[in-house]
Amino acid sequence: MFKHTTLGKFSIRLAVFSGLLTVGMIILHRFNIAGFQIALPGLAISTLTGFIAALLGIAGLFAAMRQRKSALSSLTGSLLGFIVAMPTVFTLLAASGLPRIHDISTDLNNPPQFEAVLTQRKTTDNPLERLIPDNLSQLQQVGYPDLKPLLLDRPASAVFERALQLVKSRNWHIAAVSADQGKIEATAVTPVMAFKDDVIIRIQPNGEFTQVDMRSVSRVGVSDLGANATRIREFLSDLQQSQD
Repeated sequence: MFKHTTLGKFSIRLAVFSGLLTVGMIILHRFNIAGFQIALPGLAISTLTGFIAALLGIAGLFAAMRQRKSALSSLTGSLLGFIVAMPTVFTLLAASGLPRIHDISTDLNNPPQFEAVLTQRKTTDNPLERLIPDNLSQLQQVGYPDLKPLLLDRPASAVFERALQLVKSRNWHIAAVSADQGKIEATAVTPVMAFKDDVIIRIQPNGEFTQVDMRSVSRVGVSDLGANATRIREFLSDLQQSQD
């Protein structure tokens, strides 16, 4: 049987390793030293080792209670392990019921088409033809039935200016702005891993209203874990509230 001190010390060391691995993967990816093919498996390993460290710490706690010894090292290792593992676990749990897609558009019949950002994308990035998977639109409708074009009772020019202000306030990297075409193209960068998601906003008259459509596409990965839908939902909500 392992002593509680052995379990505690090992859990701390494993938790520290897990934390360092997490930070290392984030830094390597943010500075384009390692691609997502390396960074994501690295994060998966760090999450697993953090979880193991937490379990070892818990085992050390029980051993310390039986032996009536100090459980500080085991408690420390357990807490550190959970701190490292839980963010990734919670993210995966929150996205567990979402479709594995990465291209989201409010207009499924005529999605806004990118032009300016094409020169900024790599050949290895996700394609923009919306052909993979072949039931992409159906998956989006099931997963995000609330995402639809936004209709506003305001002039298109006023809506366009406000949309541009919101894009700038979010610090998205603007690739093109065309008031005549009613289009804004930009790239959003996620705060932790610095994943790049391309965004296009299309604003055009629709009868007595102004229709706003938005599309957000992740450059890498099969699933966006709901990030693109959340981005569209929050942007259109802010745009609507600013027009009220």
